[in-house]
Amino acid sequence: MLMLCMAGAATAGELSPILLTIDSVTSVTDVARYRLGQHLAEQGCQADIRFDRKVPMVALMFRLSAQGSQETMVLSAKNRDGEWPRPAWITRRTAGVRSVSELEARDLATVAGEDPLASALHLAALGASGVHPGPERLYESGDFSSALGLLLHNNTHAAVSEAGFAGQFLESRDLVISWLGDPVKTVGWYRGDGWSDQALACEEALSHLRRTDDKQAFAVFPEWVYGFARTDDQ
Repeated sequence: MLMLCMAGAATAGELSPILLTIDSVTSVTDVARYRLGQHLAEQGCQADIRFDRKVPMVALMFRLSAQGSQETMVLSAKNRDGEWPRPAWITRRTAGVRSVSELEARDLATVAGEDPLASALHLAALGASGVHPGPERLYESGDFSSALGLLLHNNTHAAVSEAGFAGQFLESRDLVISWLGDPVKTVGWYRGDGWSDQALACEEALSHLRRTDDKQAFAVFPEWVYGFARTDDQ
């Protein structure tokens, strides 16, 4: 009986780490990867974290877009307000911008990267209003904080942001949301070909992660991401 228990314990201990991949919008550091892995391990998820989409047999994938994907999303990314993220154009209240059509021929702060909340949805909204800024009008920044910084220092007329992320600065910095897009429901964790019941521990661990727990660990995710919620809870 004792030998059987010891054999079972050894087998459990020899389980391979769960393979996770992340579409990162930043230059990921080893420290951020390590800290994220530690937080997951503390909650029973031994994870091998990679930042390459081409890795085979992945159990869980953090994707910025569901385009061309047949996998099932199990955890959606949530913003600072615990809601689906929404793209927004931010302007100074004193600018009196009533619609994005008034951003014609204006300098604008955007955010680099593949995150749809970075620039794509915002520029599409401009295009739908007949505004097509040339490259000389777009100041590309590395994150949402930098984009808002360009706006606050009068370097640009409007800045790209995410509604929940920008909300904490609106009143104190006399800013307003001049355009608010539809909720984005494609950013989150998807199950991959290597998924098994063993990955459920990682899904559970990810659902408890919050940016406020460790901002450095969250550096691997877009700046607006504050946590993850199970899609079956929506």
